[in-house]
Amino acid sequence: MKFLRNIFDNAHAALNKSEKTKKYFPLVDSLDTLMFTPNHVTQSGSHVRDAIDLKRTMMFVILALIPALLFGMYNVGVQHFLALGESYEFFDAFLHGAIRVLPLIVVSYGVGLGIEFIFAIKNGHAVQEGFLVSGMLIPLIMPVDTPLWMVAVGTAFAVVIGKEVFGGTGMNVMNVALTARAFLFFSYPTKMSGNDVWISGFSEMKQDGTLVDGITGATPLGDLAAIGREGASFTSLDGFTNAGHSLMELIYGLYPGSIGETSVIAILIGAIFLLKTGIASWKVMGSFFLGGYLMALLFNGIGGSEYFTLPAINQMMLGGFMFGMVFMITDPVTAAQTSTGKYIYGFLGGSLAILIRVVNPAYPEGVMLAILIANVFAPLIDHMVVSANIKRRLKRVKTV
Repeated sequence: MKFLRNIFDNAHAALNKSEKTKKYFPLVDSLDTLMFTPNHVTQSGSHVRDAIDLKRTMMFVILALIPALLFGMYNVGVQHFLALGESYEFFDAFLHGAIRVLPLIVVSYGVGLGIEFIFAIKNGHAVQEGFLVSGMLIPLIMPVDTPLWMVAVGTAFAVVIGKEVFGGTGMNVMNVALTARAFLFFSYPTKMSGNDVWISGFSEMKQDGTLVDGITGATPLGDLAAIGREGASFTSLDGFTNAGHSLMELIYGLYPGSIGETSVIAILIGAIFLLKTGIASWKVMGSFFLGGYLMALLFNGIGGSEYFTLPAINQMMLGGFMFGMVFMITDPVTAAQTSTGKYIYGFLGGSLAILIRVVNPAYPEGVMLAILIANVFAPLIDHMVVSANIKRRLKRVKTV
């Protein structure tokens, strides 16, 4: 390690010799602080009150995402071979998934970090660490057949408009990864929704006739919305829950969906790691789940369509709810900061996710919009909590 330390020290010394080379300091500093703990602390934005710096915190989140990433690669391969009707081994499925997923990750990091370096050099500050996590989250919340150019455009929009215009890491109002997905969803809806984008090569299979009969390419939420329609996979909610999408099948996650969002088991492994290391807030996670569960129970009581009557626990396992609960709503920058505010913030996000999903079946996945709305309200929630605390303290002072 002393050898590496000497290399970085010499590089810093060489850059500081002239004003022309000083502007490239962020390039060396980013690698230096990745390998070694920096000897300075953050001065603005998100502060970490612990013995580790922000970059190490981001690396912990990436480690927590690894189970969802690896399972996502395997599931991409499984769905591809099932659609072709071909037999496969574990490594066949995993290799196919890796070949399809890794380019998305490379493009996400390449574009995002490239923009970060440009802003760092232009503004003369060190490269900020926030995109280390966002660069991994963006591919994991995308359909596998998302074109690479769209990933690049969405990432660029999220970094520039969603973060840099607000001042960089720690200053953004909304989650960067969800900003990218929302931009792509509303800009290119046919490439981000429907039944043709969740299985790799699905459109090509339909065109050349190699697709297995009965394979629709729909996600469980898509199947739920289509119950009873002509050509739908299921004619009743009982058929949906008992034959095609039982609770355990939803927990395992071997079905079409966004790359990293399907397996509840893989996501919960990441959740345990984040909670054990103190990176994520159990208050936000727990209240998000409670808000969604109670909202689902309310709709169960009201009754009506299949979206209303689907068991509450099944609602929690569907779509991106669990992924959003663990990796999105817990973003320390865009979440509420006060202790009481975290409960309110999480509950608001979870209840809105199910509300949007159930009330508007035309837009079956409400988690993205729910968390972005909660992000916007987080400062207001903190303000109301602090104001209430001040009023209570003033009353105690007056009584004394």
